[in-house]
Amino acid sequence: MANYVYILLFMLPSEISCALFCLRRSARVVSQLYDHILAPSGLKSTQYSLLRIIGLAPVTIGELARFMDMDRTTLARNVRLLEQNDYLNITAGADKRTRLLSLTRKGSNAVKDATRYWKQAQTLLVSDDGFGSERWLALRTELNGIAETGRRLLATPTGP
Repeated sequence: MANYVYILLFMLPSEISCALFCLRRSARVVSQLYDHILAPSGLKSTQYSLLRIIGLAPVTIGELARFMDMDRTTLARNVRLLEQNDYLNITAGADKRTRLLSLTRKGSNAVKDATRYWKQAQTLLVSDDGFGSERWLALRTELNGIAETGRRLLATPTGP
């Protein structure tokens, strides 16, 4: 552990201040917390998020990819696994190119069961014993701003 701290403090100062490194590290730790608390439901946090959104209303893969800011290929892989586990149905959309996602009964029940665990994780993280509700509200606003900035920069003709 001492070597790890030494490397972080003295060898990688640019990586420690790197926005991507900090955001991804935080996301990994929070994902691990949610996955741990969601474990009794049998769902991972990534699966729960997708199923929860699909459960609001049937949605196309393209719409879901845009909403989640996910690559369609990655999303399609995750969707296939959820379909194989009978959590969702994939049916033809309005035209032959689109596919409509909707929850199966098993998927709907899985979301209902997992929601109580998600609420535990959310409460634990956002409570005053955790990160704190006021800090979370401020951070959520900032994270939404970072996402919007990234979208804007990606859409800039002279962008990356």
